[in-house]
Amino acid sequence: MKRFGGCASQRADGLIEGHPDPGTGGAPWTIGWGATCADVSPGTVWTQEQCDARLAEDVARHAADVTEALGNVPTTSQAQFDALVSFHYNTGAIRWATLTTKHRKGDYAGASEEFARWNKAGG
Repeated sequence: MKRFGGCASQRADGLIEGHPDPGTGGAPWTIGWGATCADVSPGTVWTQEQCDARLAEDVARHAADVTEALGNVPTTSQAQFDALVSFHYNTGAIRWATLTTKHRKGDYAGASEEFARWNKAGG
């Protein structure tokens, strides 16, 4: 996720500044590796360490959500699981997305095709 998302808005002093969501041009405000939360607004500044710690917390939380949403799907590969965590991190939609339903049913090709439906940030 770090390689594809980047840690955005690093200032000359090395601190990371909050910025508007790229999809909406406004809320939710984002910082670091794509963290969004109530305490991120214009003027919010974090250290690289804060950004990295928040990403670790967010990934752990999203991975737990994916595990719960998948239930007992014993054939999920690590690559599939990682893709689903990344999807959920970026969309928050793991519980209701059609791709989750297809994956749970073992329709991995169909689930894979569903990712393309999620390429329109902000509409």
